[in-house]
Amino acid sequence: MELDKEFSEKAKKDFLLVERAKQSDEKAFAELMQRYKKPVYHMILKMVRNVDDAEDLTIEAFAKAFRNLKKFNPDFTFSTWLFRIATNNCIDFIRKRKLDTTSISNTYKDDNGESVDIDIKDFNPDPQEEAIKGEKIEIIQNIVTKLPPKYQVLVRLRYFQELSYEEIAEEMKVPLGTVKAQLHRARELLYDLVKNRKDAI
Repeated sequence: MELDKEFSEKAKKDFLLVERAKQSDEKAFAELMQRYKKPVYHMILKMVRNVDDAEDLTIEAFAKAFRNLKKFNPDFTFSTWLFRIATNNCIDFIRKRKLDTTSISNTYKDDNGESVDIDIKDFNPDPQEEAIKGEKIEIIQNIVTKLPPKYQVLVRLRYFQELSYEEIAEEMKVPLGTVKAQLHRARELLYDLVKNRKDAI
């Protein structure tokens, strides 16, 4: 793969990692996640203003990006592509929850220091949006089946039944702090599954 000289060294390294990841190189998946987990998380947090939701949406962004690596267009940097996936996923989430949010304009700059323009579609749902929503659920379902049983229950209550932390605590008859701690651990396990197991994405 010939890399254009106008790209930064970091971007060129990303291109090589993406090529390796396409060949199911687990270390390449892990390194891409290591490079961008924090910046993706912080960008999402600016948008949704909730730590737990930001962690959830970060997982979903990486899962979708890794699943669709073959669609990545190397005319753009990987970071720009990843952040657009994360942002569009957030927009879908925000519309659904009708959250009080901050502006998303100029929330991220790519490797060349240029602001990433966010394309916001019409708010009316269309067949493509419904398909994407179904794909997102399928991704998470695939990953969840690989978690230990106690974490599967928590994740299904949180993501599939969309219960609040308080409702989960009441449903399982455990302290709220326990629910939050165990869901945090479940998210860590989900990260590991996404970055280390190709069949989980």
